[in-house]
Amino acid sequence: MWSWDAFFSFLTNPQLVQGAWTTIWLTTVSMALALPLAVLVALGRASRFRPVRLVTGFYVWLMRGTPLLVQLVIIYTGLPQLGLRLGVISAALTGLVLNEAAYLSEIVRAGVMSVPRGQSEAARALGMPPWKVFRVVVMPQALRVMVPPLGNSFNGLLKTTTLVSVISVEELLRRTQFAVQTNFRVLEGLTAAALYYLAMTTLWGLVQRWLEIRVGRGHENRPTAGRRMKSAVLELETR
Repeated sequence: MWSWDAFFSFLTNPQLVQGAWTTIWLTTVSMALALPLAVLVALGRASRFRPVRLVTGFYVWLMRGTPLLVQLVIIYTGLPQLGLRLGVISAALTGLVLNEAAYLSEIVRAGVMSVPRGQSEAARALGMPPWKVFRVVVMPQALRVMVPPLGNSFNGLLKTTTLVSVISVEELLRRTQFAVQTNFRVLEGLTAAALYYLAMTTLWGLVQRWLEIRVGRGHENRPTAGRRMKSAVLELETR
């Protein structure tokens, strides 16, 4: 029989609050570390050097082709057999970052490929170094394409963190399991946890919407790459 008293006690349980906080910072740190790695992997897959393409392609194939749960268990229990022992949090972050970076690299690669090649070629013709072409010309335009799927990935990662409970990370789900053991009200406890996840994803949805509007508005107010090229050419001609 459903117990409202047990349900409301779970909602205000400090264990669930602490677990929700762990879920938030674990997601944020994992995303912050995975995104730069994803950019490097995406650039590697677009490299002119075949060995670099093969290595980054193998990494994406491996991470996307195996379950995150298996990867976490291998990192936590397998690496110590090779002499590399990681703590619970370190193993969780390593697994989440490596797995998420493989998926994010495809988002980054798609965003970069959406920018017409002629714009980067024109920028190089004006004497821009490759790193500046990527930062000034390619990335600002690719960002508009990348923000929505990156936001969805963050949303998904909030819920994917439940998997790290198998290696004893005390995030929201594991804290809920501990709390349930006091009165065995499993349905009420999991429902309260679901509301916590729903609240977190809803708040992130608002932030994501703001970011999408911000990036789109910034692009509208910022001179396009084509206009910047034209201005640079006119400046060179007037010297």
